[in-house]
Formats: sequence, C-alpha cells, structure tokens
Amino acid sequence: MTAVTATTPDAFRPAMHYAARSTWLNDPNGLIFHEGIYHLYYQNNPEGNVWGNMSWGHATSTDLVTWVEQPVAIAYDELEDIYSGSIVFDRYNTSGFGTEARPPLVAVYTSAFKPASELSGVQAQSLAYSLDGGYTWTKYAGNPVLNRGSSEFRDPKVFRFESDAESYWIMVAVEALDFKVVFYSSLDLKKWELLSSFGPANATGGVWECPDLFPLPVDGDPENLKWVLTINLNPGGPNSGSAGQYFVGDFDGVTFTSSSTVTEGLQAPDRLGDYQWLDWGRDYYAAVSFSDVPDGRRLMIAWMNNWQYANEIPTSPWRSPMSLIREVSLQSVDGTPRLVQHVARELASLPSVHPPFTADDTEIAEGKHLLDSAAGSVQRIEASLSTGTAEEFGVIVRGEGTRGTRIGIRPAEGRIVVDRRESGQTGFHESFASTDAAPIQPTGNSYEVTIYVDHCSVEVFAQGGQITLSELIFPASTSTDVSVYACGGTATINSLKVTQLA
Repeated sequence: MTAVTATTPDAFRPAMHYAARSTWLNDPNGLIFHEGIYHLYYQNNPEGNVWGNMSWGHATSTDLVTWVEQPVAIAYDELEDIYSGSIVFDRYNTSGFGTEARPPLVAVYTSAFKPASELSGVQAQSLAYSLDGGYTWTKYAGNPVLNRGSSEFRDPKVFRFESDAESYWIMVAVEALDFKVVFYSSLDLKKWELLSSFGPANATGGVWECPDLFPLPVDGDPENLKWVLTINLNPGGPNSGSAGQYFVGDFDGVTFTSSSTVTEGLQAPDRLGDYQWLDWGRDYYAAVSFSDVPDGRRLMIAWMNNWQYANEIPTSPWRSPMSLIREVSLQSVDGTPRLVQHVARELASLPSVHPPFTADDTEIAEGKHLLDSAAGSVQRIEASLSTGTAEEFGVIVRGEGTRGTRIGIRPAEGRIVVDRRESGQTGFHESFASTDAAPIQPTGNSYEVTIYVDHCSVEVFAQGGQITLSELIFPASTSTDVSVYACGGTATINSLKVTQLA
C-alpha cells in the first residue's frame, strides 16, 4: 500500500474497494462468475471523471479481493449510450450467437438512443455477445430487441427460470417514472413477451432503477424458498438522496407477489422508516447481484456514491468506488423474512498487518477516549457494546483531535447513527455533511456492530447484518485515531477488536 497525503491526487483511493484507474464509474452491470473469473462491468465514462459518454467498463478478479481493470467492454457511439444491464451465460446457445462447443456470454443492456439515431430519445433493450469469455463484445445487428417506445424503460436484469415443466429467460426491467417493474419472458433472448408488472409500492420518492430478482431459502431451509425483488430509487432514500429497497414474496415464473408491501401506490411521506432498505446510508446505490456464483451464494455489490453530490466528491483522477461485496441471505426476524448482509468471506478474512487491538469488559465514561495502538486507515472494527446511562455511545473512526466519523447508538431513540459532519472534507457540496440514522434494537442489552473502514468510506453492519449503513468520508491522511465515547452518562464495552487490514 502506497502512503498518500490529503494533497496527493490519489489520497482517497480505497484499499479494499474497487475504483477505476482514472475515470468515472457508477452502476455495477453484467455481474457474473464465468470460467473461474468474477466479472464486474459498470457504467463508465472512458473519457473523464464525471458522468457522461456512458459505456461499460470492466474489471476481473479470481478472489473478489484483487481486481484487474480491463479495456472498455461495450463503448458508446454516435447513435447510443450504453446504460445498465446484465450478462447471462447462454449455455444452450438459445440465442444462436455461439456454438454448442462454445456457448456465448450475452449482455442485455439499455440503449439510450441519441439525436443521430432514428430512435432518438427512446430507451430500449439491446444485446451484445462475447465468444472469448467476456473480454470483447459484438453488438447484435437486430438491436433493439425490446422497444416499448418509452424514454424511461431501462436496466434489464436477465436470468434463467427453470421449473419442472419448462425453462426460459426472464427479464426484469423498470419503467422508471411510473414506479413500475415489468417482467418479460423469452426463449432466445431476442423475442420478448410481456408477463406482468409490479408497482408502484412502498418508496416512490424518486425514479425506480436497477431492479433484481432472485430466490433465497429462509433460514437456510431449501423447502422454504422466497423471492427477493430489489429496486433502487433516486431520490427518496431514508436519509435523503439515492437508496435501494427490497420486497420479499413469491415468483411463479410470471408474476411477483409481495408479502412485504407496506403501502401500495405512491408512498406516504411519513412511512420511509417502515420500508425494507438494502442500506440505510447515503452511499449504497444501484445494488445488483452476481450470476452463477458457485455453491449458490448470492453476492451483491453497489455503487458507493449518491446522486446528490456524485460528480463533486473530491477524488482525482478517478471518481466513485464500489461497495464491498456482500453475501445476502434471508433470516426470520420477529417471524418475518428479512434480508441479512455480511461482507463476502473472501474480504472478511483479509489478513491483519499486526496483532489486533482488543478491549473487554470496560466502562466508557462520559467523554471521548482515545484507544492507544488502535489507529489506522484500513480497518475492521468488531464491537459489542451495552447501554448504561448514556444518551449516545459508540466509536469514532478516522479521527484527529476531537473530530472524526462517529458511529453511535442512541438507545432511547432506538437508532444507530453515522455522523460525518466532522469527517474531513465536507464542504464540496451542501448535502454531504450529514447525520444518517437507522432503527436498531438491542439483543438483550447489547448492540453488535462491525465497521469496515477504508481511505474514503465506512460500512457499518449492525446486529448480525440486519442493519447496514454505507457512507463516503474524506478525512486527512493523518486522521487515523480510533476512540470510544459516551454522551450524557456511561456505557460498557463488552468486547472490542480493531484489526489493521493488509
């Protein structure tokens, strides 16, 4: 790892998160595990570090830890920008783009047609195929393959649906301004038939984008399978700006039926806290899952930024990282299946630089208390804390003096907060300095929190992954202190482990 300072152009480049070398990125696209390699495609401006010239960038990894940036995969041209979508392995060559011996990878993406096109202003779904494992792509001459004549029809997620009776492709896409998910089927990826739609429902404070649909067993029971529909929206998140929500229900190959809808139609403004959110932080958007991951694991990744200030964050020459990759599962919480998230085991087992700092059975007196020998800028912090008389207590990371990023518990409010008002550079946009909150309840009298800290981010996993908050931060390189604190009384450290990650 190369040492950097706050004035170095690459000062905030993450150590654990993927970021492009010198360009802009946003939504993850085309996520797939194929022939031993994880492929991460993404929205990319190959000519700059602000949004524009949308193409598919590309990175590969064999272990989800080290990523190699590849050449641009599918480039914009004078007729279209290449918006978000997905990739499938067409193992039976249903599309006819490959051969029986060499089945193709097929990308299904949104063509955003430009003025030079006869379809100017339309968003429609198109295909490209690869015969070399995902490195070079050929656009299908018959594009687009699905055109509703809409200017806001985008972000197709395609997967193979298999039942005892039949097998076919399913496309999940959105009519963004209508707050509607639309479902289509196809036998060959070229001809598509409308099946059904879902929405509006729950959060509708901004356009719907980047849907995903996948099955998960509840509590690991394969006989109790539920389907999870994720929908990202901008704005309208629980703490302002971009966010992602999810629904749990059933999918019969035609229709998704939600069992977790709180409000149908347009949302009630005061109901945001009642909906199921993928992440309560400001910087977790366009989350989608990988296809064909071994052992049936469901791995997700998101763009770690927020459209409120995305083009203005102080990183250079690159702009925007991806989140850490998470493994998601369904667990019963108070009798209801909820999405639970953990950092993928490949990242959760990163080696430590030296023996971790630990503390056990220690009272946190009122005030801020620096933890000697715990300082660092790339860390995993595992804490079990118990409430006492304090109104708020928690951990301060990337600190210097009295400043830093606070991750705190407010027991009387039933809230966990991430306060980044003193997290370093915050003045680049009026919306950035914030205190963001999520609901939390103790287990017994304890709160379990795991925090991943990087050069420009914190990702918080609370109560065994039932609650997550992801936030960008831009501290000085000298801001490495770790502290515990309590306000208005005392609290207790049951256990604390701070690991400096290699």
